Amino acid sequence: MKRKSTLIVISAASLLNSAFGSDKPIKMKDLPPPVQRAVHEHTKGANLRGLSKEVENGKTFYEVETVVNGHSRDLLLDKTGTVFEVEEEVALDSIPAPVKSAIEKKAAGGKITKVEMVTKGSSVSYEAAITKTGKKVEVEVNPDGSSAK
Repeated sequence: MKRKSTLIVISAASLLNSAFGSDKPIKMKDLPPPVQRAVHEHTKGANLRGLSKEVENGKTFYEVETVVNGHSRDLLLDKTGTVFEVEEEVALDSIPAPVKSAIEKKAAGGKITKVEMVTKGSSVSYEAAITKTGKKVEVEVNPDGSSAK
């Protein structure tokens, strides 16, 4: 019976990884050529911190972690080198007032440690990392201040 339970747990973990993605560090030389070209193009003037390959819902993406002017900027590229998503660290005071208000409300009694603007195609949302009562939480907010989740 114990063997069967272990197998079920391993199978469930495997399904979760394939559904929600799992990052694997990767080297520049191991990226497909179109992705290598895109990384070189999009990292001019940036400090490259890391590269990883991830599979989300059966699709392969490449994450490019960079630092630009002291702020993080992460790009998610598909296998053709097309930018799928950009997460860029921004100052709390630079975001739209409804977003700032919503984040501050959700952080009440806690500390906002990071705010990122997330761009997927023409869609923009904001993510904030908050430490509250010793726990780290992340909130997602739409440009109008409504919850993105």
